[in-house]
Amino acid sequence: MTVQPGQCNCAAESFTERDVVAIVEKYGREQDQLLAMLLDIQEASGSSCVLREWAAIVAREIGLPLSKVFEVLTFYSMFSTEPRGRYLVEICKSAPCKMCKSDEVVAMFEKELGIKLGKTTPDKLFTLMHTSCVGACDIGPVAKIGEDVYGDLTPEKVSEIVNSYREKN
Repeated sequence: MTVQPGQCNCAAESFTERDVVAIVEKYGREQDQLLAMLLDIQEASGSSCVLREWAAIVAREIGLPLSKVFEVLTFYSMFSTEPRGRYLVEICKSAPCKMCKSDEVVAMFEKELGIKLGKTTPDKLFTLMHTSCVGACDIGPVAKIGEDVYGDLTPEKVSEIVNSYREKN
């Protein structure tokens, strides 16, 4: 079951059933490895998500009802069942960052990326979203992209950060 072109306009089009099964096999088809499998699928998909088709393959391969796999996908905020950008720009929404005006940081990224919070850029490069505390209150408000955390943000710094990620592509 390959995701059909036109089903989503994302890198997921080249991610196939064979890719999903390979990840499931890597974990020995063990049900207690479901989180790890889903994280690997999301990472490898190129669309930062686990599509329904892939969740169904996982469920079949490890002998769980699809509803159980979806319980995990919808419970944990780290998962998405909708395609997202290659880079997730996560703005901390914890109380300390809110006090340090994280809403202004959201506005800076919205302006630089040309999208609103919760949306993905047309080129599928960035998705802008909130996240829970990342433990960098001393430089808050902060933005996180992948494993990189950026603080003490200004419009100029936000522009530099976004451009550095654009240049990687």
